[in-house]
Amino acid sequence: MRLIQFTASTVWRGHEQKIVYLYEAFAAQGYVEDQWIVCPQNSEIYEVAKEKGLQVISFDFTSEYSFSFAKEFKKIVQEKNASVIFIHSSKAQTIAVMSAFIFGLKVPLVLCRTLIKRVDTNFFRKWKYNYKGIKKIICVSQPVVESLKFAIKDHSRFTVIGSVTDINKFQKQEGTGLLHEEFNIPREYKIIGNIAEFTKFKDHYTWVDTVSILVKENTFKAKYILVGKGFMEEEIRSYVDEKGLTDHIIFAGFRRDIPEILPEFDLFLFTSNNEPTGGVLLESYACKVPIVAARAGGIPEVIVDGETGLLAEVGNPKDFALKVNSLINNKTLQNKLTSHGYQYLVDNFTKPVIAKKMFDELSKHELK
Repeated sequence: MRLIQFTASTVWRGHEQKIVYLYEAFAAQGYVEDQWIVCPQNSEIYEVAKEKGLQVISFDFTSEYSFSFAKEFKKIVQEKNASVIFIHSSKAQTIAVMSAFIFGLKVPLVLCRTLIKRVDTNFFRKWKYNYKGIKKIICVSQPVVESLKFAIKDHSRFTVIGSVTDINKFQKQEGTGLLHEEFNIPREYKIIGNIAEFTKFKDHYTWVDTVSILVKENTFKAKYILVGKGFMEEEIRSYVDEKGLTDHIIFAGFRRDIPEILPEFDLFLFTSNNEPTGGVLLESYACKVPIVAARAGGIPEVIVDGETGLLAEVGNPKDFALKVNSLINNKTLQNKLTSHGYQYLVDNFTKPVIAKKMFDELSKHELK
């Protein structure tokens, strides 16, 4: 297989990390004869790929409707003699479909979809998702499939392959006091944290409301840490001030040392209300951090309630607080959930497991 993974994304989130993980796993397992990542020059993934020494082809991204780059993309595919194109963003999909429909690109297209979002909003969007050159749509969870069914006529093109993480990257499984020291937190205090972009569906309001309940109940001493950045950060900061929680909630900003700080959490509190899967939950499994998460989106495909973590009702801070209280000082339950969670990760979501599933699917459609 000669594979091109194609994205027009300029940010660095779970899906962009997934592209890199798959590249590394395809190479390690010997699945590909050769492979490349095609991405915007001004993107985080371009910088990461360069730093890691991956084969990456950059382009000056101006618009998904750029006819000139759609033509150029066909040239790139032909020069590399690619046998399949794995598309990772909606804008890249537009470019690839134009390259095929207008300029005659013949290489099969396979789309990877990780968003729970309907795409039947206009004629063009429905057309490009139903385009005959897209041979398969690989969704990260069943709720992603359900959101696309309104637009896509041939449901046989759907398949579900879950999210992926690298357990070798997350080998630290015990806290060392790193965050206690950095933020001057007394060592006897628990740390309850979340790692998420400040966007609407991450539902930081419910997270803050849960903290408010836990602080008022005062059944244990803790500090609460939010890791991440995003357009809603100032709004959430204002809400924290309004709730009188500025002494309890720490905004830690965007961090590149997640494998080091995640094991410092005594509990991972994840209130996202429309999550495709939640790759950070897999990272919590790897670090053996107990999890309380929302029963939302694809999360129940990652968290087995009562076996690998605890699920709470979406948007219900009282239920989240109840689950936190039942877990935070229960070492027996914590050990059960974290040991089962780690094994569940190893069996279902590691790089070798997901790469094999992806390769099997991609190889069905490659140009022979």
